[in-house]
This record gives sequence, C-alpha cells and structure tokens, in this order.
Amino acid sequence: MKCDADTFARMYEAVYQDLYRFALCLLRDRHEAEDAVGESVLAAYENIRKLRDEKAFKNWIFTILANVCRKRLRKRGRELSLDQADTFFNVPASQEDQGLAIDVKRAFFILSEEEQMIVALSVFGGYTSREIGKMLKVNENTVRSKRSRALEKMECVLE
Repeated sequence: MKCDADTFARMYEAVYQDLYRFALCLLRDRHEAEDAVGESVLAAYENIRKLRDEKAFKNWIFTILANVCRKRLRKRGRELSLDQADTFFNVPASQEDQGLAIDVKRAFFILSEEEQMIVALSVFGGYTSREIGKMLKVNENTVRSKRSRALEKMECVLE
C-alpha cells in the first residue's frame, strides 16, 4: 500500500489509545508500554508498503504490537510485584472500588500470556474471535474456548 506520512499519522491516531491500553495491560509498566507502542509504530511505518488494504491497518498494527509485547515479556521474564501492577490501571477514588480494581488485576495476572493476549485483544481492542485468531495464528474456535476458560479462571478468583 502506498502511504504518505499524513495518511499513516491519521490511521495511527485512530488506534493509538487502544494500542497503548493493550500494551499497558500486558506489560504492566507505563514506560515499557510506551516504548512497545513506539517500537511497533516504527516497524509499521517502515513496513507500510506490505499492508495491502488500509482497512486492515488496525489488525495489522495490533499484530505487530502483540509480537513486540511477547518479545519484551520473554526478555524480562514474567515476574511482577503487585506494587508495579497498581500503575497499570487508574486507581479508583473509593476504597471499595480500589479493592475491586486490585482483585481484577490479580485475576488477570493469573492467566497465561496467551490468555492475557486474548482477553486484552477482546476487551481493549474490541476484536472478534476471528480477528484475534488471525492475529495470533490460531483457529477462531480455539480463541473462543481459551477466552471462555480465561474468563472462568478470573471469575473463580473474583468470587
């Protein structure tokens, strides 16, 4: 696809917040999420000619970001303290809401990396099972069953 800087900027602006939320959800560190998004945007800009259809931009750049996040997670390991995790959502004002937010974070963190990706793409990206399947190169039925099991795991922790 031929794309000038203005067109790329317009397409990127439409998805930036979703990209950032997705990276933040997976990486649990604001600076690392920003770096991952930046790295993904640079890779996307350098390879924009490989994109065939502008309508596929969001799916394509999320796939790039998912790969960047996976690479970063493998590189640093999966260790995370709850204190670090608290920075990845805005902390609610009330004690009750704050406790619920911490519980939801804990429930999310018990999921495997793949389950976190699927839940994050579904919740933050708003992607369908078919779209997530294409991004992660798995069958859409597998995505649905893994998402369902992941949400059940989270529900068990939250009960």
